[in-house]
Formats: sequence, structure tokens, C-alpha cells
Amino acid sequence: MSRFVVALIMVLGWSARAEDTVTIKLGTLAPVGSTWHALLKEMGERFSELTQGKVKVKIYAGGTQGAEGDMVRKMGVGQLQAASISNVGMHDISPESMIFTAPGMVDEALTSALLPQVMGKMNAAIEAHGYVVLHWAQVGSVRVFCKKPYKTPEEAADGKFFAWDGDPGSVEAFKLMGWRPVVLSSTDILPSLDTGMITCVTQAPAYVLTTRLFERATYMIDYPIAYMIGATVVKKDVWDKIPAETRPKLLAIAKEYGARVDTEVKRLNDDAVTAMKKQGLNIVPVESPAWDRVAMKSWPAVRGKVVPVEFFDEFVKLRDAAKKAAAAPAQTP
Repeated sequence: MSRFVVALIMVLGWSARAEDTVTIKLGTLAPVGSTWHALLKEMGERFSELTQGKVKVKIYAGGTQGAEGDMVRKMGVGQLQAASISNVGMHDISPESMIFTAPGMVDEALTSALLPQVMGKMNAAIEAHGYVVLHWAQVGSVRVFCKKPYKTPEEAADGKFFAWDGDPGSVEAFKLMGWRPVVLSSTDILPSLDTGMITCVTQAPAYVLTTRLFERATYMIDYPIAYMIGATVVKKDVWDKIPAETRPKLLAIAKEYGARVDTEVKRLNDDAVTAMKKQGLNIVPVESPAWDRVAMKSWPAVRGKVVPVEFFDEFVKLRDAAKKAAAAPAQTP
């Protein structure tokens, strides 16, 4: 067989593969009709437009594919090809991003400063497990919503706290803080609040408003106990079916979507608190230093047991440097 014929077969073969339609079934807990869901749909539509329908994204929102751990397992067996999940769900792929949700570790400003600094290492760790990160996005400050108005962390020892199924560090973390964890799937939160199986939930306000959790847990402790981020990931073997020259263009669209989520997060969460107050939510003012001290007691449950020691220690150094820089007086010209 001549070299020309071999080369022609290779070119034609690639062209045929490039013409194949890639369908990406994407699961998410984002409620149907929410801002997150709407932006994901828009991202999928732009994927389709750019590729003239060769890349299609089908979104399964509202937890129809189960909890985030279920979505990761479904990606593993090919029932889903992608998921837009929080860093808690990301733990089942690679645990580094769980550092952001360590109680008392970061707030919104620190997250904005630190995420770009550690994104490269997190992406590499996730890709090593067979996934590609399309984008990262902020979900927002995590607040404590309870059925009683706990003013101190010691009073909160009376509560029964929802702990994510699939988050191995949350149970020990709550215990180190003196709280009682109850491990459940995220899809069981509402009925468990109704029955009293749990009495407290730690979540971002926008999610609590959308899911109406505040109608059961009517008190919000005015303390940002943690910060939550999220990402949209796709199986690498599926992503690699898309022509190489097209992938960077799709990544640019996805990152634009992530940036838009970041822009919306603060407004969404602030507006959510305002809306819930009008509908009966009670805000419980507290002294932050006392809650900070208790929150930091949870760190041994995260360092080395959830997040690798080297990554944890490096992150804390970056965090301390960022806090110091933020506290330094502005230099006058």
C-alpha cells in the first residue's frame, strides 16, 4: 500500500470521526428554573451553535440523577458524561477542592484571591482521574439554618446537623466542633427536616431559598461557616472525541459561564436572604470570634484525612498571606 493511500485513509478516518455527534448528558442538583440551571442551558446551546450541532448537551437538573455522589458514579459507568457539582461532590473524583469548605477557612474575598492560585493543581489532579474541568464557579458563603435560634456554637450542640453522604470528613468535623452529624443524601434533606431527623442544615442561602428549606429551618445564624465552590466536569474520554481544534473554543465558552455564575453569586445570596426574611426567616446575630474558634477545631478532620497534607499546608500559607495583604494599610503614592 502506497504512503499516499495510507495518508488518505488516515485523513478520511479522522474526518469521519470529527463528524460524529458527541452527546454529553450532564447532571446537576441545580433546581430546574434556577439561575444556575438557566446558565447551564445557555452554555449547552452555545456548544451546539459553535459546533453546528455536533456537540449536544442534555441537562438533567434538580437532582433527577440522584445526589452528587450518584452522579459521579453514573459518570464512571457511562450513564452520564458530565456533571455540574459542588466541591463536596468533587471529592469522589479528587479531594483537593474540599479545602474551601473546611469550616472557618475562607470567605468570599479569600476565595476570589486563592482559587486562581490553586486552580492549576486542582485541575491536574482531577484530570489524572479521567476528567476535564470545563470551569470553576463560586456557589457562595455557607450559612447555618436551624429550627432553633442558636446564639453560640455551644448552644448548637443541641442540634442535629445534616452531613453530606459521600463527604467523609464532615462527620468527624462536626464532632470536633461539638455538634451531632446525621449522614443523609442531599435529596433527603426536606423530609428529614419535616420528621425531625435533622434540625440544622449548612447551605448557601440561594439554594435554601430555591428549595424552600427555610420554611422548615426558620433561623439563620449570621455567620459564614464555610465557602462552597463548584465545577462542571466531563469525562476525558468523551471530551477527547471532540476535535482538538474545537475544545479550546468550548472551554472559553464554559469559563465565560463560570465567570457569570461568580458575578451572580453574591447578588443571588444577598437577594435570597432578603426574600427569605420577608417570608419569615429569622436572622440570629452572633459573635464571630467565638464561632471562628470552634470552626477551626474541625481542621484536623480535613488535613490529611480529606485533603492531602501537602496541599492543605500550602493552601493555609497562601490563605495567611492573603489575609495579611488584605489587612495591610494601603500605600499612598
